[in-house]
Amino acid sequence: MRAGGHTSEVRIVDTHTNVVLLKRDQEEILKRELAEPASGDQEDPVTLEVRKVIDYARTCRLEDVAETIENQIMCNTALSREGMAGGWGAEIGKKLLLGEENPSVQMRAMAAAAAGSDARMSGCEMPAVINSGSGNQGLTITMPVVEYAKELESSHEELIRALVLANLTAVRIKQSIGYLSAYCGAVCAGCGAAAGVAYLHGADDTVIEHTIVNGLAILSGTICDGAKPSCAAKIAMAVNAGLLGFHMAQKGKEFVHGEGIIKKGIENTIEEVGTLSRDGMNYTNKVILDIMVKD
Repeated sequence: MRAGGHTSEVRIVDTHTNVVLLKRDQEEILKRELAEPASGDQEDPVTLEVRKVIDYARTCRLEDVAETIENQIMCNTALSREGMAGGWGAEIGKKLLLGEENPSVQMRAMAAAAAGSDARMSGCEMPAVINSGSGNQGLTITMPVVEYAKELESSHEELIRALVLANLTAVRIKQSIGYLSAYCGAVCAGCGAAAGVAYLHGADDTVIEHTIVNGLAILSGTICDGAKPSCAAKIAMAVNAGLLGFHMAQKGKEFVHGEGIIKKGIENTIEEVGTLSRDGMNYTNKVILDIMVKD
């Protein structure tokens, strides 16, 4: 960054909080060597599976999850409302509802998620409850499920369980992609939100899985080019893609093995999306950064 005749540089690697370099006016304030890969004596991280995530959402003890999920609902709803009320960013959330006397629940879901990002990406200091290290992804997951729960008059327990599923679905996808990537995390979050919406509709495991795969097929490849107002528009489209995937699955339609990056079995598809992100978009990340720093 440059301002007032001064410059600053910060570098993070692998995760959002792993700061390896701080510079001010070319002076190094902090420099750390990149961490070596985890040694064999450390526990391997637990890899989630979508079927197990669905089962957990259906059967977990509410007291184990309620406090976290209710805090997510409270904070992210407040941020979404601020985005709608204020003149934040490109006002994507407000524009989606402009002229709509009776907007559909799908449009309200897109707008509510985008509005939170409108505020967050343009300096609003209200807190967001994150998913996979990202406030935008937390908003993308939360607000569509909240809007559909209102529309369907779902019980509070159903809302909590739907959000458990939505959050863990997004985490499962991000485990393959990695926390930091040129792959836009809103896509993962939009699929997670759609899985939560499917749950609120009483969908079975197969419909929920097909919802996620359909959503991944539609928007995988959307780039992340930093945190800025256009994130709100990407969020709206990610929610839309996820919900389109759900509407397809409701009618027994799905993208299948052999169609592009889709593989047989949801876990195989998620793993190949990770391959796309880690291998295919590795050079994409460098090109994006080169474009962003170019005058």
